[in-house]
Amino acid sequence: MPVRFLKRLGQFRPVIFIATLIALWQVVIRQVPGQLLPGPLQVLRGMRDLLQHGLILKYIVASLFRVTWGFLLALITAVPLGLTVGWYRRGEMALNPLVQLLRPISPLAWIPIAILWFGVGDLSAIFLIFVGCFFPLLLTAMSAVHNIPAVYVNVGRNFGLPPAAFVLRVLYPAVAPRLILASRITLGLAWLVVVAAEMIAVNSGLGFLIIDARNAGNRYDLVVAGMIIIGIIGLLLDQAMRALERVKSFRWGYSEE
Repeated sequence: MPVRFLKRLGQFRPVIFIATLIALWQVVIRQVPGQLLPGPLQVLRGMRDLLQHGLILKYIVASLFRVTWGFLLALITAVPLGLTVGWYRRGEMALNPLVQLLRPISPLAWIPIAILWFGVGDLSAIFLIFVGCFFPLLLTAMSAVHNIPAVYVNVGRNFGLPPAAFVLRVLYPAVAPRLILASRITLGLAWLVVVAAEMIAVNSGLGFLIIDARNAGNRYDLVVAGMIIIGIIGLLLDQAMRALERVKSFRWGYSEE
């Protein structure tokens, strides 16, 4: 019985740890005069206010909308281009200098250009997310092609597969595990970029909530509430991408590494 109890208790360790941190947070806030941060109860009241005004769902949907489009646009353009360039080495030699020149530029450095091109709105944020996701996915696709085992390529050629069938039955399955891992990391990056972009380039979303709460009367309870919501959604997005890694069709790629 004690062993079973300890095992069951171990499953709740994350919950116990977070509850302990929240309790410690409340104690520190009470002990420190001139509170620099709102306490947990104040943050809960702030979330209640947002719910009553229907803002939480509105801002979450706005942020997810921008992340989804920016990420998907980067995925459907960067991956095919990266696979093609990685497969044809001459194309890689021609394109790689430009990629290495643009890759280190922070997506946030594109904010003035995004506003100039698209104005203040969804398109600016989507463009910034696209830029932030494009180059990591492109480089991962190029690297994944380079690391395809030669035996896979030789088998496809020995069976005389036409180009389209070779891509669908050999190339994509071989690189899928690496692309899924890169997509998981890149989606987290997209979530970071959208929050920063919403503080400057749009007038809705969770990032806008934080900066607007700061400017509108120093509502730090809403600032912290927005931060917590961002963290929770980021965790859920990561868990959703990790679920793809457990699909049987892709697990072989992780077991080899």
